[in-house]
Amino acid sequence: MSAQAPVKRITVPQIAARKGDTPIVTLTAYTAPMAALVDAHADVILVGDSLGMVVHGLPSTIGVTLEMMILHGQAVMRGSDKAMVVIDMPFGSYEESPEQAFRNSARVMAETGCGAVKLEGGSRMAPTIRFLTERGIPVMAHIGLTPQATMTLGGFKTQGRDPATWPAHIQDAIDVEAAGAFSVVVEGVMEPLADRITEAVKIPTIGIGASKNCDGQVLVLDDMLGLSGRVPRFVKKFSDLGPRASEAIAEYAAAVRDRSFPGDDQVYR
Repeated sequence: MSAQAPVKRITVPQIAARKGDTPIVTLTAYTAPMAALVDAHADVILVGDSLGMVVHGLPSTIGVTLEMMILHGQAVMRGSDKAMVVIDMPFGSYEESPEQAFRNSARVMAETGCGAVKLEGGSRMAPTIRFLTERGIPVMAHIGLTPQATMTLGGFKTQGRDPATWPAHIQDAIDVEAAGAFSVVVEGVMEPLADRITEAVKIPTIGIGASKNCDGQVLVLDDMLGLSGRVPRFVKKFSDLGPRASEAIAEYAAAVRDRSFPGDDQVYR
């Protein structure tokens, strides 16, 4: 009997080649079981720093550490086989200098085996992106609404409401492409602006709160499954598992209290 050939993960060149082709399916995952569920359907699994709020109950992404990203990245890699895994670089791990960014990105890739890292920031981060890509680290960029910068942006505000700001956002995309990014997340921008960004670059755009015309879409898994509380307007709940889970937990608690659980089928005679 011949051994089954191992599944090959989707690669950076394969994602880059999807520009203008079949939309790229991207979802977050933070644990091995959820990664296994997502892996069956997604092209890219993003280990987002949103895990700070979703998993750890933090008020924002600011408190997420490099060690947290590595731990969850390792879990997602163990739980998946096919999708390319991209890991967010957390706040403070790459902004100081290109050298700092390389040192920390190399550690993330070496300790997790992921396919790429993601950095927030447009033109200002282009030199860092170039420094990384020239040294063999694939980078997914992130422009528009950048959650790590909400303190300077004044909160989670939609970008591009003033058309006068559009050239700067478009230039962000052009500059990260020129620096070597293989794709770019476009978050929280007006739809016409997202369309112009997608047209302006030759790398795939991954939209979130942007436009259906982006080359792919990403959502936080817990949001689209209805496991989160209040979610942004751009989130569609494809299921509502939160209330169903709550009902199941309540049923378990009642069964324990009235001693109907464990029953004959759950004990060893």
